[in-house]
Amino acid sequence: MHPKAGAILHLFLTEGGYTSGEHLSRELGVSRTAIWKHISALRNDGYLIEAVPSRGYRLVSSPDTIDPHKISTQLKSIRIGQRLEFQKMTASTNADAFRFAEDGAVEGTVVLAESQSGGKGRRGRVWSSPAGVNLYCSVVLRPAIMPHEAPQLTFLSAVAAARAIELTTKLTPQIKWPNDLLVSGKKVAGLLNEMSAETDGINFVILGIGVNLNMTAEQFPGDLRHPATSLFLESGVRVDRSRFTSTMLNELDRVYSDFLAHGFGPIREEWQKRCNANGRRVLVSDSGTECTGGRFIGIDSDGALLLRSDDNIMHRITCGDVRVIDASGY
Repeated sequence: MHPKAGAILHLFLTEGGYTSGEHLSRELGVSRTAIWKHISALRNDGYLIEAVPSRGYRLVSSPDTIDPHKISTQLKSIRIGQRLEFQKMTASTNADAFRFAEDGAVEGTVVLAESQSGGKGRRGRVWSSPAGVNLYCSVVLRPAIMPHEAPQLTFLSAVAAARAIELTTKLTPQIKWPNDLLVSGKKVAGLLNEMSAETDGINFVILGIGVNLNMTAEQFPGDLRHPATSLFLESGVRVDRSRFTSTMLNELDRVYSDFLAHGFGPIREEWQKRCNANGRRVLVSDSGTECTGGRFIGIDSDGALLLRSDDNIMHRITCGDVRVIDASGY
């Protein structure tokens, strides 16, 4: 999008109602003819813009795209989203964010994409990333914490994404340890953190967040390890992707501010209340080997799963897949 077209869109979104061509021309420092050309370009991109003589132009609707300009007008954050980077196609938003962070990107830099050709999940798994339907997002953080505390940040992402789903839909998500969000027992979002650190501290952490917003059943791969869904499939209502993105970034900013001010404790408490395995019997598998652990107790201060086995021994588990096997608990 041309910068002037983006500026026109920003004025439409912030001022609302009708905006005269004269006002747009004065604000942008270009001719009325140039304004008309940029509005025509916006229409070609899918924006419905009404023109009324003596009143001016009015934005009626926007295409179902991740729109950085719309997102920026809805952000109320302190840190997250102060810089937005958007690409229609990329290999991986995490890889892009990592590169930006290495080049000195400020904390809170957000990388967004319409689609990914190399999206990845936990333990090297592929994250399906079709265009025009989901959220693919990575955030640069630079917390003053030690490397062993970095896994706590994944739980911040999970809480923020869960809050965003509740604020933008009528759905109630649950969190599956360590980094999945579920709706009706099916995966709707995944989180992946990557870190650059030295012995005595963290250089930066990349929070990767993928949420299935408007995917249809036909768009999911046929070889998924676990059942997956989208907010659209579960609610029957299409999600405004830009609104969802700004809502999630605002919630992530709140959660991160709480973390910096009060530590992991409050976030851990909220995460555990939202966890699908809370107080229930689970199986934990790792590399194909299943361990009958017994009761899910919660998570430790570093995010490790706490499990009380049938012989009353407490186990700390740092990786693996969790499956609930007792719906009622005991």
